[in-house]
Amino acid sequence: MQKRVLFAALLAVLAAAGCNDHSNPSAVRDVTPPAAPRGVYSVTGDTEVQLNWLANTESDVAGYRVYSSPCASGPGCPYDRIGTTGATSFVVSQLTNGATRYYAVAAFDQAGNESDLSFNTVFDTPRPEGFGLSLTNYLDDPAHAGYDFSAYAVRAFDASGTDVYFGVQDTTRMVFAPFTDTDIQDAGYASSLDAVDFAPTAGWSPSGKVEAVTGHCYVVRIVDHYAKFRVTAVSGTQVTVDWAYQIDPGNRELKARRDPSNDHRVRRQFAL
Repeated sequence: MQKRVLFAALLAVLAAAGCNDHSNPSAVRDVTPPAAPRGVYSVTGDTEVQLNWLANTESDVAGYRVYSSPCASGPGCPYDRIGTTGATSFVVSQLTNGATRYYAVAAFDQAGNESDLSFNTVFDTPRPEGFGLSLTNYLDDPAHAGYDFSAYAVRAFDASGTDVYFGVQDTTRMVFAPFTDTDIQDAGYASSLDAVDFAPTAGWSPSGKVEAVTGHCYVVRIVDHYAKFRVTAVSGTQVTVDWAYQIDPGNRELKARRDPSNDHRVRRQFAL
């Protein structure tokens, strides 16, 4: 009889414990979201954009959600989720070159709480690019010395569509912008083509030519286009470059294709 009483008491205690464990009104639930991610920025690519940001400092952050919109803000600009990552970078791929999109990032914690979207306005416009393009010294091989960014094509140095061409002037290796509607400037040493991501508004070479230096990046303005290239190798006979061209009108995120019917471009006169 005593054993039965003890067993019944034990069952009562276990039942009470289970009940309290299941519906304890004093249990604290995490409802505090993380802070919005900071330092979000983009790197322009060819049909893609890479987003980067600073890591959140909360210990319970589980990851980040990436959002995109066709415009910056307002009721007509909903931000749709396009991906989730546990890292502090994300590549948005299969984009349309020349089309601008806006991006934001939110952090979420282990309890499922999600932060506000990142506050800084981040937008990007993918553009075509190419690598390992070789142009010859126009004095040796004039037919393959020039490049037409809008057509993505090698041209003769004196062709009407040539935007820049390579040659040697007084033993100095040079890149020339042959028409007065085209500006060029040396942006200095760059670790990669992506290191120069935005075209400047001033600082163009008054002569329309620059010295070709290995490792330097250059920006070109062609009417209302912008392009850039980085010299990866140079000799007396040829230069090899990586390049990018922005097809979106008025966009300095390395602007629009010029009218091919325009035959009234004015050439610069170089003392060659």
